[in-house]
Amino acid sequence: MHDCGKSDRLVVPAKPLNKTGSPVAEVVEGRSLSKGNATGKTRAGHRAGDGGPSALDRVRDVARRDKDARFTALLHHVDLDRLRAAYWALNPRAATGVDGVTWVDYGVELERNLRDLHARVHRGAYRARPSRRVFIPKAGGGRRPLGVAALEDKILQRAVVEVLNAIYETDFVGFSYGFRPGRSQHQALDALAVGIERKRVNWVLDADIRGFFSAIDHGWMQQFLEHRIADNRMLSLIRKWLKAGVIEDGEWSQTVRGAAQGASASPLLSNVYLHYVFDLWASQWRRRNAHGDVIIVRFADDYIVGFERREDATQFLADLRDRLAKFGLELAAEKTRLIEFGRFAAEDREARGLGKPETFNFLGFTHICAQTRKGSFQLRRVTESRRMRAKLHDVKRGVRRRMHLPIPDQGRWLGAVVQGHNNYYAVPGNLRAVGTFRNQALRHWLTALRRRGQRDRMTWEQMERIAARWLPMPRNLHPWPNVRFDARPKLGAQ
Repeated sequence: MHDCGKSDRLVVPAKPLNKTGSPVAEVVEGRSLSKGNATGKTRAGHRAGDGGPSALDRVRDVARRDKDARFTALLHHVDLDRLRAAYWALNPRAATGVDGVTWVDYGVELERNLRDLHARVHRGAYRARPSRRVFIPKAGGGRRPLGVAALEDKILQRAVVEVLNAIYETDFVGFSYGFRPGRSQHQALDALAVGIERKRVNWVLDADIRGFFSAIDHGWMQQFLEHRIADNRMLSLIRKWLKAGVIEDGEWSQTVRGAAQGASASPLLSNVYLHYVFDLWASQWRRRNAHGDVIIVRFADDYIVGFERREDATQFLADLRDRLAKFGLELAAEKTRLIEFGRFAAEDREARGLGKPETFNFLGFTHICAQTRKGSFQLRRVTESRRMRAKLHDVKRGVRRRMHLPIPDQGRWLGAVVQGHNNYYAVPGNLRAVGTFRNQALRHWLTALRRRGQRDRMTWEQMERIAARWLPMPRNLHPWPNVRFDARPKLGAQ
């Protein structure tokens, strides 16, 4: 066994990953895992050597080559340099946690504060603070709970995630795109579009896990982490974050399940959980059970599965419900649909006397079966209407708050909002919706300016001249999905 560090290796006894005893290892996108990954004999643990610029490279190399390796010494990678980098990577204007400490406050004596944090972490005296629970409106109605961590918790979580990414980025499958280094929502959208256009996809499963982040089982999370991590101090840190509790309206409550949305560690932890619960299982199901093509794209807890055969789709859905139930999760029935969708959906439905294919939403876009001018199939993606309504509502409130500021100040703010919207939604085929957003934002701005006083009757012609100065015009800011997808072959297919 290759020793990636200077210290002696520590043999760690094996621990079964799954209570059921069934292995979860399987072929993943573009590479294979060792057989018996869950139940096989655990190999010698690894220490990654002294800190240094190549230390995490050694961890990454061992993790890539040995899928059974468990790492016994990871916490020493959380050094002062990594904590300092984590601090500078935080948003200085982010909301404060229960400690009330701002990014600026902490930075007044940054080196002293980081040395103290480092010392407490490595002698076991660090204590995680509860998250401060806040609620933000959801585009589809209702409110989403977020957990705002204390500043030191944010710093430490970010540093730990960087260390753990060196291991898990070698394990995660190709169709997992959410909150991973070098991956984005647009790459997930590209992969889905290319899969639908190139594979024999006739049915799409649009499913939603009910309250995923609040339903994560801590016991299963611990077992999943122990499959790769044998450093008890690192595992203890993660347990502290999971069990720190939340404070809402001044009252503390215990967290027996779930991971706080908004915490720096939660995206990685959720990816680890779904890697073992969904990704490996879905890859194995596709290989062993499917009779036709199957494509999968997942971004965090949002995923789409496409099928060539309806019988595959119905069986997958039934098996998925059973699979999720084993790990404390369930599908939201009201948000789970199996729809006819793909290159031949319109033609097949017309032959049966049915209407146009249904649409589905994914990552802010409504996906539609459309045609090119020559009559061939084209996947069209337009801005999801409820997302646009919610954002325009925010714009309306924003321009009202700023209506007494000088017009250049208002223009710079609204121009940045419109540009940010364009940066995400200005994909080929969606310019009409992008232009609609700009026009509606401009109308809200005009209404606000007209309210500044009875004599201030701004005309539409005047407003258009102002808009030409401050609001960017719609134009494509993204290539066609196949162009970008083919340019990044290492990301893996669906």
